[in-house]
Amino acid sequence: MLTVHHLNNSRSQRILWLLEELNAEYQIKCYQRDTQTNLAPPELEAIHVLGKSPVITQGSQTIIESGAIIDFILRHYDADRTLIPEAGTEQHEQYLQWLHYAEGSAALPLMLKLYTSRLADGGAELKVRINDEMQRHLGYLDQALDGVDWLVDNKISGADIQISFIAEIAPLLYSPEALPNLASFRDRCHARPAYRRALELGGVYAYGPRD
Repeated sequence: MLTVHHLNNSRSQRILWLLEELNAEYQIKCYQRDTQTNLAPPELEAIHVLGKSPVITQGSQTIIESGAIIDFILRHYDADRTLIPEAGTEQHEQYLQWLHYAEGSAALPLMLKLYTSRLADGGAELKVRINDEMQRHLGYLDQALDGVDWLVDNKISGADIQISFIAEIAPLLYSPEALPNLASFRDRCHARPAYRRALELGGVYAYGPRD
């Protein structure tokens, strides 16, 4: 059986959401961050040497990286292709682009902003470059969501689930009014019944709905 090694307040929450959208059979093994350092516990290193989440296991296989995990799950559990466009189509190419864009480009400036904000000087030397990159990527996403509910062919896909984490941490850095389309996208994600079920299963999640 597929096991999700789930760390609280982490990107693994979206993997639970994906599996709930598919009504897949799986189990969760939960891990808690250190209350002082906010780091993952060493027990995760027993699953994979990097000690990061998300990570899934199935039989002898151990898979890390959100994009690879989403791809694996959709190939093995989405027989009706409800969350992935047909291979060889233009929509499938767009899907792959968004799937990898989330962690390959969009996440980096946001995470740098969060990390440097904890420094005494707020990362003064990098601040201008980080802010410029954040505005560029968040603006790009907001524009891409103008007039549509979902990123690929206006149908929800694994790419939207991957991008959801970016939409969830954006309010920590910008007011929702500055990115109205991204804010509406986040609200649509949070309103999905499968998302709500995943939230109940995963426990406290700092970036989820406020209600």
